[in-house]
Amino acid sequence: MSAPQTDTSRGPLSGVRVLDFSRILSGPYASMVLADLGAEVIKIEPIGRGDETRAFPPFVGGLSHYYIALNRSKKSVALDLKSPEGIRIARELAAQSDIVLENFRPGVMDRLGLGYAALKAENAKLVYCSITGFGKDSPHGNKPAFDIVAQALSGVMSVNREPGQAPNKLGLPLGDMAGSIFSLFGVLAALHERHVTGHGRHVEVAMLDSLIALQGYLSQLYFVTGETPQPVGTQHPSIVPYGSFATSDGHVIVACLTEGFWHNFARCIGRPELIDDPRFARYEARLAHRLELEPIILAALGRQTTAYWLQRLAEFDVPNAPILSIAEALDQEHVAAQGLIECVEHPKLGPLRLVGSPIRFDGAGAATMRPPSLLGEDTAAVLREKLGYSDDALRALQERAVIGGVEDAPCGTPERVD
Repeated sequence: MSAPQTDTSRGPLSGVRVLDFSRILSGPYASMVLADLGAEVIKIEPIGRGDETRAFPPFVGGLSHYYIALNRSKKSVALDLKSPEGIRIARELAAQSDIVLENFRPGVMDRLGLGYAALKAENAKLVYCSITGFGKDSPHGNKPAFDIVAQALSGVMSVNREPGQAPNKLGLPLGDMAGSIFSLFGVLAALHERHVTGHGRHVEVAMLDSLIALQGYLSQLYFVTGETPQPVGTQHPSIVPYGSFATSDGHVIVACLTEGFWHNFARCIGRPELIDDPRFARYEARLAHRLELEPIILAALGRQTTAYWLQRLAEFDVPNAPILSIAEALDQEHVAAQGLIECVEHPKLGPLRLVGSPIRFDGAGAATMRPPSLLGEDTAAVLREKLGYSDDALRALQERAVIGGVEDAPCGTPERVD
């Protein structure tokens, strides 16, 4: 479809062009992963304000931490989608793109003249992805949806707590990210199919559907037993021992997912007789006698420090871990060894550390990382290179506020976009 990229990007999706109308998190995370895999991502942003997250504090050098985290390796084009000329430019870019990504409420892109039917008529090979909160056919279809809303409706919040405590949202914005992750599955599958059929698809993913799909064994637990899963905190609803246990100076994670690990753990804490105790000998018995077993474990672990138990658990080959803070997690040796943090040179901030893609191909990252673009930084270059606009035409468009340049900085509170 599109011409190969001329920059230094590499990776399996090199030569694939993505036109990204999405904002906040559910779409931008998906387009960032596509960029990590080598795709050329052109991000369309409102003039003067940009993606709403550009205004989310805290800031460094005037740039939002939120925007930085989700928008590396993309080209920013500032465009007025409320003007006929802006819509025309967007359609011209879509006609030369392989993938269009958007996360507005159902119907918004159709009203703009940028819906799937309109763009497919001009580009039959287009893979068009819509991420919504609930899907166009849902009774909630036109309601606003954010991460915490999806978490609440998915049932996830009800089990994300210690027994007897108030429901709590996940620390990660998994409601948003689930929509992104499943949209990537759909987009890449449709892209593969296009190589065979020559035709694109409309990929539709709802955040709530995605989070429900990630319930895993919890949904099946309800289907099998007829009882809704109850909160167990860090413990496991059907595996014992599994979770966080207090030591003399903190906590340690123990995960005895197999009988072999349980035997190792019993020996590790100096209680080998528990292996043959009929109350604890098998999965079902330990689950039934959880309230008897856990005090025995806590009494043993509480006699020594976390450091002591981490070393001993490793010696006995028991799955274990300390509970790290975000800072400790990013500073651990594993992260450095895997090369997960990369440093890029930002035009305003200088050296900027970013968490990179976890995907490796032949031992290396998928694509060369670029820092997040300034608002409108790539507008002129994209329209000149992709659509053949002259400098005079670009100046005229900017004078009429159809396009924005890099000097147009976000200001004030972002306007609502529905």
